[in-house]
Amino acid sequence: MEWLASLGDTVVARALIRAPVLYIIANASHILSLGMLLGATVILDLRLLGAFAGLQLGETVRILSRVAAIALASAILTGALLFSVQPLEYAANTAFLTKLGLVALGALNALSVRRSQGWKAVLAGAPPSPGLRRAAVLSLVIWVAAVLAGRWIGFL
Repeated sequence: MEWLASLGDTVVARALIRAPVLYIIANASHILSLGMLLGATVILDLRLLGAFAGLQLGETVRILSRVAAIALASAILTGALLFSVQPLEYAANTAFLTKLGLVALGALNALSVRRSQGWKAVLAGAPPSPGLRRAAVLSLVIWVAAVLAGRWIGFL
C-alpha cells in the first residue's frame, strides 16, 4: 500500500490539493466525460435495440462508438487525477471498487462487441443480430450501474 500512499504525494496530487480550482476543473471534466460516455453509449445501445429508426444504423454506431471511446479515455484520465488526491481512501471504498469493476466490465463488453461479426455486419448495413442486441442491453445495465456506484462513493 506504500505505492498508493505515494500517489498522494505526487506533484499532480499536491497541485490539485493546493489549488482548488484545478480540482474543480478535473472534477468537472470527469463529470463531462461521464456525461459524454453515458449519452453516446445509451443512444448507441438504444439504436441497436431498434430505437431512433430514422438514424442510419451503420453511421450512427460508427460515430457514437468513437465518441464513447474518447469519453471513456477522458473519464479514466480525469478519474486518475481525482484518485490521486485521496488514493488510500478511494482504494478502501467499496463503491469505488465496484465502479472500477463495472467500468472494466463495460469496456470489455464494448471491446468484445467491436470485435464481433455482428458489429462488422451492422457496419456493412445488416440489422443487429440477437447477440448484439443482448450485448446492448448488458451495456446499458453496466454503464448505468457504474454511474450509480460512482454517485455512491461519497456516501461510504
